[in-house]
Amino acid sequence: MDKEELVNYVDQSKSLLESSPQMDEQNTRRKLIEPLLELLGWDMLSSEVELEYSVQMGVGTKKVDYALELEDAPVVFVEAKGADTAISSGHRDQLTSYMRQTGVDWGMLTNGTTVELYKRKQDSQRPDEIHLGNIDLNDLPDRIGLLRAFSRDSIASGESETIAENVETTRRAADQLRENKAEISTRIAGVVTDEIGDAVSQTVQDGAKQFVDVLASSLERQGRDDFSIGGRNIEEIEHGDEFEWTPGKGKDALAGTIARADIPGPPNSQIAIFPTRISGIQFLKENNAWGFVRVGQDPDYAAFYVAGGPMEIQYIASIKEIVPAEEATLARDQESYIGDEADFDPGDQVVIFEPGSLYELEDPIRYKNKAPQGRVYTDLKTFKNASTTEDVI
Repeated sequence: MDKEELVNYVDQSKSLLESSPQMDEQNTRRKLIEPLLELLGWDMLSSEVELEYSVQMGVGTKKVDYALELEDAPVVFVEAKGADTAISSGHRDQLTSYMRQTGVDWGMLTNGTTVELYKRKQDSQRPDEIHLGNIDLNDLPDRIGLLRAFSRDSIASGESETIAENVETTRRAADQLRENKAEISTRIAGVVTDEIGDAVSQTVQDGAKQFVDVLASSLERQGRDDFSIGGRNIEEIEHGDEFEWTPGKGKDALAGTIARADIPGPPNSQIAIFPTRISGIQFLKENNAWGFVRVGQDPDYAAFYVAGGPMEIQYIASIKEIVPAEEATLARDQESYIGDEADFDPGDQVVIFEPGSLYELEDPIRYKNKAPQGRVYTDLKTFKNASTTEDVI
């Protein structure tokens, strides 16, 4: 799921709502809610999505509209209402009671025009559900960071927990600033007047209070809008701005998909194309890196031809640095990669990518006549215009 896909979804949904402003629940589910769940990576036709999931409540049985499952266990409950129905406190209580009764950690309540997101608090002796936020239909593209917490990939990898923790932490910090505003602003004013004197102390005190208010509001916005996978915001994901990536088993450094025409950089930027088998994709995703190779030049990008399956140049990433293999921090012991991705010999290197820059190509370069047997180089202009592998090898 990327921002452009959400923009298209919003445009289509608004068009449907304009033609049917009093859309009932059944049509809202089919036309608005299920397409959103599909964007989040949940296959509505798979066994991972169960409709009308039964929940035992006292002596009776209730039905959750959608149970999204991993390994045959529900991980997200989705309660749907019609676009003609305003979400009420009763609807919220209904969803959170289902989560509490079954131990499901994630909940979504939506009528197609508003999405409310909830997380069950696990470290509390008393059951508690955290309200992560509300997102109006028009705001979905700008709130993609928070929405990603409910994607299949984020929940499967555990990154959703980080997003929820960040939301709660910043919200708590904003609350503490407001609760202790008088004390904090007095201390700030004291530091300033120690430097410039007491002549303007009242002005400084007023300014300190305003500063605390602005900081609290900024933290609230950060918790509401900016968190995404691994603590990254959407601008970092789309543009590859620097943040820390820590390799780990089962992690996924893939930032999304990108069309070749949208790859940034001068036309003469150098691209190193590496061959890999399907098994090598795990190395890419877990490490946000590639190894074990020898790179004689200083390329700007690394691209990957996947053999033994797709037979196409399928991935690209911006190169941050190239380090000796023995100095690289990897998700697994180096020895475990021997015979899988490459032979590990003295002098081999690991190519480390810029965080947030590993993408799967929306328009991969398909095989024709030639495939890379080892590392080959091309430039960005040729790469963007290529029709087949023959054009870049």
